[in-house]
Amino acid sequence: MTKKRTSSDIHLAVGGPETSTSRNLSRRCFLGQTARFCCQAGITAMVFGNLAPGAVFADSGSGALQNPSGSRSGADGTKLFDRDFVPGYVQLQESGKLSKRADELWDIMSNCRLCPRECGANRHRGQTGFCQSPGNRLFISSAMPHFGEERPLVGRGGSGTIFLTHCSLRCVFCQNYEISHLGRGHERGVEEMAGMMLQLQRLGCHNINFVTPTHYSAFILKALNEASARGLRVPVVYNTCGWERLEILALLDGVVDIYLPDFKFWDSDHSIELTAGTDDYPDLTKEAILEMHRQVGVARPNRNGVMQRGLMIRHLVMPNEVGGSVEILDWVTENLPKDTYVNIMAQYNPYHKAFDFPEISRRITGEEYRQVVDHAKELGLTNLDIQGHRWLRR
Repeated sequence: MTKKRTSSDIHLAVGGPETSTSRNLSRRCFLGQTARFCCQAGITAMVFGNLAPGAVFADSGSGALQNPSGSRSGADGTKLFDRDFVPGYVQLQESGKLSKRADELWDIMSNCRLCPRECGANRHRGQTGFCQSPGNRLFISSAMPHFGEERPLVGRGGSGTIFLTHCSLRCVFCQNYEISHLGRGHERGVEEMAGMMLQLQRLGCHNINFVTPTHYSAFILKALNEASARGLRVPVVYNTCGWERLEILALLDGVVDIYLPDFKFWDSDHSIELTAGTDDYPDLTKEAILEMHRQVGVARPNRNGVMQRGLMIRHLVMPNEVGGSVEILDWVTENLPKDTYVNIMAQYNPYHKAFDFPEISRRITGEEYRQVVDHAKELGLTNLDIQGHRWLRR
């Protein structure tokens, strides 16, 4: 998935090795490259943010995220919520419906149709699907408070981000390709994932943010059912490429509090070329976003600036208007409320195999980004997340 950065945030990304003394190296790039180095060195979870003094957030190998002092000094992530706020999954867990939905998703894995590929792999028998996730085993790359997401998700304590391995879309320019393409991570159990969620809440995170969740949705609901019974009370963020099946989204209705979909491409010719041959990405993503909006409505931060519920759309501006930014914004204006949250993202970089495709083999320019922002404003969209772009090419 593409992660968002603002000029004041710290961003975890994947980059190449350089030093902090380079004049042309932004803080975002330096931290991203540092994170990549640490991941390659075997450190699978890091913190860039303000944790309590002495707190170290690391993957111990047991699935629990440990503070070596043994204390729980981090602030509770629920403290900035409205007093009457209760995540949707809590009632479903208490009624037993969450467990039943998890079982339904689990059954679908016997002839896997969790994503629009509908590849039919019998994951219960260990078959690997198109997404490359290994049968019915769960692999997690990292879990950490993330301070580079949208400001209403970050709040004061960070977004409790769990990066899941593999992906069925497989964009050629993916900045997290080591995770999504190469599957770098560690096998974890459902109970371990539940423990991660609870620890993220204890550390002060304001949500549990599942990155690339589609092919692991059955595991997520099983872990969420357990974590809810043990006191999890922060919103669930479904951080997706946007390419989803309506049948699966129906099972997530009332479970997910915040949908965070990408809308990457308007033109199917580009989605075919720049993903693993996905010809229906634009059409299915439009249907999925409309369903997400029906479920959770417009995203508006509470009085403390923290998001509790709603739809937050991400669109990554690409070189040479490859993503179809103008058409996507036109569609949002025509089909959703004018105050729909839209994050116009400026951080495109030619990662992974992007240099094999001349149209996307460079960063975007400041003018390309400004044109998209200006168009959004002309359309009357009022809930825009606009990034600083001093680092863009002239």
